[in-house]
Amino acid sequence: MITNEELLQKAAEAAKMAYTPFTDFPVGAAVLTKSGKVFLGCNVETDSFGSSMCAERNAICAAVMGGEKEVVKIAFCTPKRLDSLPCGTCRQWIYNFNKGKDVEIITVGKDNVPIIRMLSDLLPLPYDRRKP
Repeated sequence: MITNEELLQKAAEAAKMAYTPFTDFPVGAAVLTKSGKVFLGCNVETDSFGSSMCAERNAICAAVMGGEKEVVKIAFCTPKRLDSLPCGTCRQWIYNFNKGKDVEIITVGKDNVPIIRMLSDLLPLPYDRRKP
């Protein structure tokens, strides 16, 4: 299985492909699925910020296109700021593709040491239409 460091490295590689003409804030994500496959995504900005896409959602879309629908962990890399976290929308997306299990969210900390947080800590009360 891929290590957290390797997953972060893939996220860093994805961040190099980001299209950020407005914020100059590249983000890369690497999603590890239940089957052990890794899918990458980067953020893509448009003039209408509401229609821009985050790296995490692009990585999840790539996983879905690859036939995968269960996220086990996700590495998130923001080269211009250490230990950034996914936005609320992306946290909800990750939740929707975790099949009821918790997900590790791995970011880059000081001295490139991985920081691991659980999705349940970052999104304690997710929206779930299946639960009352």
